Amino acid sequence: MKMRKDDLTGEGLIPMQRIQRSILLLRRERVILDRDLAELYGVENRALKQAVKRNPDRFPSDFMFELNETEVAFLVSQSVIPSKRELGGAAPYAFTEQGVAMLSSVLRSSQAVQVLFSVQN
Repeated sequence: MKMRKDDLTGEGLIPMQRIQRSILLLRRERVILDRDLAELYGVENRALKQAVKRNPDRFPSDFMFELNETEVAFLVSQSVIPSKRELGGAAPYAFTEQGVAMLSSVLRSSQAVQVLFSVQN
């Protein structure tokens, strides 16, 4: 399948469909899960979570939240995420658009900035 220029975000680094597939509606918020952001940013999920834990004041509840058991069970049942056991027992984090922006500033990489521009479009 040939990609068109319109199918790409920014300078053509991240396919728009990849961003759109990552966006979920949870708690009436459009969010992206930590594992998807880690993949988009090109970092390990544990490194992403570590950056969040080192900067808790930058991530209030309207920027990011941890999924509860009901949300995890629903996403597992829909094959959106693997089981919590496969995730190492930790519940995923969900980031709002503001959380994605803050995460981009915390990670400070050119790829993080590209993701930010892609999500905001």
